[in-house]
Amino acid sequence: MTMIKKVLIANRGEIALRVLRACKELGIATVAVHSTADTDAMHVRLADESVCIGPPQASESYLNIPSIVAACEITGADAVHPGYGFLSENARFADILEAHGIIFIGPTAEQIRIMGDKIEAKRTAKALGIPVVPGSEGAIRSNEELLRVAEEVGYPVLIKASAGGGGKGMTVAKGPDEVVQAAARARAEAKANFGNDEVYLERYLATPRHIEIQVLGDGQGGAVALGERDCSLQRRHQKVWEEARSPALTEEQRTEIYATCAKAMQDMKYRGAGTIEFLYDNGEFFFIEMNTRLQVEHPVTEMITGLDLVHAQLSVASGEPLTIRQDDISFHGHAIECRINAEHPETFIPSPGTITHYHPPGGLGVRVDSAVYQGYKIPPYYDSLIGKLIVHGNSRSECLMRLRRSLDEFVVDGVESTLPLFRRLIQNPDILAGNYDIHWLEKFLAKE
Repeated sequence: MTMIKKVLIANRGEIALRVLRACKELGIATVAVHSTADTDAMHVRLADESVCIGPPQASESYLNIPSIVAACEITGADAVHPGYGFLSENARFADILEAHGIIFIGPTAEQIRIMGDKIEAKRTAKALGIPVVPGSEGAIRSNEELLRVAEEVGYPVLIKASAGGGGKGMTVAKGPDEVVQAAARARAEAKANFGNDEVYLERYLATPRHIEIQVLGDGQGGAVALGERDCSLQRRHQKVWEEARSPALTEEQRTEIYATCAKAMQDMKYRGAGTIEFLYDNGEFFFIEMNTRLQVEHPVTEMITGLDLVHAQLSVASGEPLTIRQDDISFHGHAIECRINAEHPETFIPSPGTITHYHPPGGLGVRVDSAVYQGYKIPPYYDSLIGKLIVHGNSRSECLMRLRRSLDEFVVDGVESTLPLFRRLIQNPDILAGNYDIHWLEKFLAKE
């Protein structure tokens, strides 16, 4: 077993600060890397060491593998935590670090590769006993195959890019007269965004919820499921509000899907934290993808389990076997996370600039994961996340009351923010009742 001594955090913003805090608690030295735009970032100020790795453009800094490896060698970092986004699901990066004798705090490169290819991920999930959406076995090669599989699956169908993500390269066809053109659009978008025009086809589920299961494995055959999160409130396939646990599931459904996911990760010998994402419709789960990294919404799981997922990642990466079993995990109360972005609350146009006043809420059961401060300049080069407001209560109703109070307390001036959107959502009867699906928010915004 190798105890990690110094972690280089290959990320920025709130997730870099989140990882830094976990390392400090465990007595692990930290290295912050940053672009020239992030010189005054909070994680740079708080880290034991910092290294500038390039100009503002992510391709020349946070995605610059040679610069990050050089920063490891300069500082003597023996491990890298990739956070989420950027290089967190880049198998080549994991391979390169391993070749340099540096620990990648995440799954194996092979596991990242398998789950990063949508078709291979679906095939693997099916082999591991995870339920999948009916659809093509692999990439669609011709229009004849497209029409045949669509007929077998039943309309409407969803055509998706094999290398896709974030809703890119995804189109719906309601009948045979639309499917060929829809596939052509998906291929063109996939080629433009991912350099790969391979597409596959699935049954389109009209009103599903987005349910994801947090998993943790030690790479040695030990693995557990740490409950579910309901991430159905989305805009343009991007999550806006996440809660644990889901208002839609029964205890019986939970027990069954946890067991399925835990066993799959044991069989796969999965290493680290990961999330298996499902569409849930009429009592059935359908696998859509697996994220082989820490999720943005991981705090809601931490709030209801009392487990620190970054501590767990560091332990597993050091070679420690899991000491918890599925039966050891208990869930307490309810948690909700709202992603507060520097965006106009109605047009969602990004609003970079200087934060003139900043006052996060506090009190029992309130957590704010953010790297901003009064006077901080939100740069225009990266995502617009100001921070995440996470609240916990003994029940969902208590959690909602606490969330309403916390949103009223939250002050962000100088830039536009999505706080007004959440203040509207917390008044809505459907939200209060937990009665929503993945299309609910788009419809709500269209009506406004």
